[in-house]
Amino acid sequence: MQRMAFILRRQSRKALWSWTHNTSWQHSNCSRFPRTLPLLITISRYASTTTEDIVPPKIKLRDYQEESIQSVLEHLEKGHNRLGLSLATGSGKTVIFTQLIGRVPPRNGGANQTLIIAHRKELVEQAARHCRLAYPDKSIEIEMGANKASGAADITVASIRSLSSKDRIEKFDPSLFKLVLVDEAHHIVAPQYRQALSYFSLTKPSNNAPVLVGVSATFFRFDGLKLGSAIDHIVYHKDYIDMIGEKWLSDAIFTTVKTHVDLSRVARDSSGDFATRALSEAVNTATVNDVTVRSWLTHASDRRSTLVFCVDIEHVHQLTEAFRDNGIDARYITANTPRQTRNEELEAFKRGEYPVLLNCGLFTEGTDIPNIDCVVLARPTRSKSLLIQMIGRGLRLHPEKENCHIIDMVSTLNTGIMSTPTLFGLDPDEALNTQSVQEIRKQKEQEDISSPIPDVSYVRPLREDEVDVTFTTYDSVFDLLNDERVDRHIRSISRYAWVRVNADRYILADKSGWMTIEKGEQNIDGPWMVELVQKYETAAGMTVHTRPRVIARAPDFEQAVRSADTFASTNFKDFAINSSQIWRRAPASDSQLKVLNSKKILDREITSKDLTRGQAADMLTKLRFGTKNRFQSEQRRKKKEEKMRKEFERQMSQGDVKVGSLSQQDL
Repeated sequence: MQRMAFILRRQSRKALWSWTHNTSWQHSNCSRFPRTLPLLITISRYASTTTEDIVPPKIKLRDYQEESIQSVLEHLEKGHNRLGLSLATGSGKTVIFTQLIGRVPPRNGGANQTLIIAHRKELVEQAARHCRLAYPDKSIEIEMGANKASGAADITVASIRSLSSKDRIEKFDPSLFKLVLVDEAHHIVAPQYRQALSYFSLTKPSNNAPVLVGVSATFFRFDGLKLGSAIDHIVYHKDYIDMIGEKWLSDAIFTTVKTHVDLSRVARDSSGDFATRALSEAVNTATVNDVTVRSWLTHASDRRSTLVFCVDIEHVHQLTEAFRDNGIDARYITANTPRQTRNEELEAFKRGEYPVLLNCGLFTEGTDIPNIDCVVLARPTRSKSLLIQMIGRGLRLHPEKENCHIIDMVSTLNTGIMSTPTLFGLDPDEALNTQSVQEIRKQKEQEDISSPIPDVSYVRPLREDEVDVTFTTYDSVFDLLNDERVDRHIRSISRYAWVRVNADRYILADKSGWMTIEKGEQNIDGPWMVELVQKYETAAGMTVHTRPRVIARAPDFEQAVRSADTFASTNFKDFAINSSQIWRRAPASDSQLKVLNSKKILDREITSKDLTRGQAADMLTKLRFGTKNRFQSEQRRKKKEEKMRKEFERQMSQGDVKVGSLSQQDL
């Protein structure tokens, strides 16, 4: 028995030391850690070993990990208790919030329990493993499925589904908890999470509640709902571009491949993303699948481990066959794959036994496969968070890869699709060809694109090897007002009839008032602001408008649109604002034409043959909110730029040298 205890102690110490000292342990899949470790620890305890024999050496945190923890502690000292950490995939989020457990002091002198909440089985198991390693002297239990916690453990890791089912949450006494941690916290405003937070008195700031810390790589929601209803302060931010630049994540190169699939008629689900079945029918064709495989053969056939994101199970099957038809050992995992087969295929992929693994919806969150050196995005999306999650699967460091190649199978770009160009702030029509993050940044700086749709006076920056100036002009106010291209981008994101009245200003109006989306000065919540102006009639029959009221703020244009649409869906009449209403396709009404003609925007009478009723409504909105003044200012700017261009051409021509005899005028 003594001999066995000695062997077990030695194996336990060796396994713990190897796991915590390996330079890439924070990037590695935790399943590689010996599954026998908990058993070894348990047996060695019964063999009269001391705690010192099994406590792992202190983990050395990276600088930003320590900074994030200190940010949390500093805000706690100021009395804030609902906090968020915005950390890129691969930053070691689980390590950070595991270390927080030991740093957050007991509440009211005695409450010292911790609850970790996650929404997927893999995340629950991963958090439990980290906690057992970091705190071998604490009791750790799992509340998930058939596993039922006692409610008295030092640390409980729970799936949100189990925690919110029946009466399972009631075994936990909120007064005994000091800390509630939420992984992938962009889900935190979902009903099940709200129910759990309410149980712990965390639906609003309170001095009589545990500390809430939410951690996520994508602290925003596709539907525009504000996370501020659950989290008061984002206390630290480290995005994946920063992580790549500082060498904490793998470098990446990006290639976009246009498949020219028309997604304009693909239905949307309740969140606003493409409906799965309709999207699959659009992209899961022999032609598109062949383009996908040929693109991989052209750009990434030398890659060792490619992860492909598909739309649904049928798409997975068909695209896998397309790879195999080209002699490529491609395999797939879906939610229907038996657990044992799934584990075997995944482990074989991690060992590099085959080059291409296809999936649908399994590996967007909480899965560590650091050897991935290529990601194929065969699943178009309108969700920025989903796009970031998919790309993030390939950005973990691994000793055998130099970078990760992201191949984005973009379709038509006029339907609000999120793609790698839009993610980096480039024009949606930009094509990327094996460009690195640094090269894309440089391209962004050179092009200096301030809006997804070029302004009417947009001048393309000159490259070093060319001299050219391009002007986009309008011959009349009518042409400007009737240019539907400027509204194309926002209407590809929204189903409502937003109109663009200036470079970064959009209007949605009905009889009750209007909403404005406008980019202004940088704010803690971002530069984009959504405002509402309401209109009502007084008893004397006068029309009165309220002062603009801020509805939402957002860090980027897409999120601002989602927030505005969420508000408009319940406060405006769909008949008036929905761009797909039948009335918009009817000829312009007499009353609309009368107003338009009174504005003298065309040198002839505008008739119902010129405009639909929807186009006329959009014109009237643009006129009301200053587009005519914009046209006049653009005309002045155009004349000024034309004068500058002629002066530039004159100066350039002075440097021309022609072979031949000089005339008298040349002397």
